[in-house]
Amino acid sequence: GTLDKYIGDAIMAFWGAPQEQPDHALRACRAALAMMDRLAGLRARWRERDLPDIDIGIGINTGPMSVGFVGSQDRFYNYTVLGDAVNLASRLEGANKEYGTHVILGPSTYEDVKERVVVRELDLVRVKGKREPVHIYELLALAPATPELAAFVERFRWGLSAYAAQRWDEAIARFREADELRGGDPTSRKYVERCEAMRREPPGPEWDGVFQMKTK
Repeated sequence: GTLDKYIGDAIMAFWGAPQEQPDHALRACRAALAMMDRLAGLRARWRERDLPDIDIGIGINTGPMSVGFVGSQDRFYNYTVLGDAVNLASRLEGANKEYGTHVILGPSTYEDVKERVVVRELDLVRVKGKREPVHIYELLALAPATPELAAFVERFRWGLSAYAAQRWDEAIARFREADELRGGDPTSRKYVERCEAMRREPPGPEWDGVFQMKTK
């Protein structure tokens, strides 16, 4: 991949340029999983040394982008990528805070890699600054899934299906089962909270299931 820039405490990188890579989406997913594996080892060492803990979130998106040197004579030219697809990746990175996840894929990336990775559909969201909702997915592992991971993904999917159909009690039960199978899953607990709130105040037949992201 190409390391683009550091933005505060963030790292921006892209694949597929300047060298063409037909499997660029899968390469990005592999890099994200490698980052999480490396971070797990570092966090263990930091805890042993009584150092502050650090966690990260990663957003991956695929799509048309303008690629090249951007800048002017007054500033250094920067080889980078620009476009809506880039902006969505940034929004997905921030969405990890909402769901308690670490790596979120956009719909185009998911379509490119779905046979090679293990994911769970997270939500149908409208990100800040966009009108059209998008399906988002959490990257969990490279395929194939272990039996335990497959069972967790299936149970969460049942919960999501019941949630979309406004069967709140059934959804709560499935999400609690998913939480237990995972040994603690912030996303499942977030959905339990949503379901309990909607059971108290039903959204009505016009509800489209879209979650509005209010932050970046």
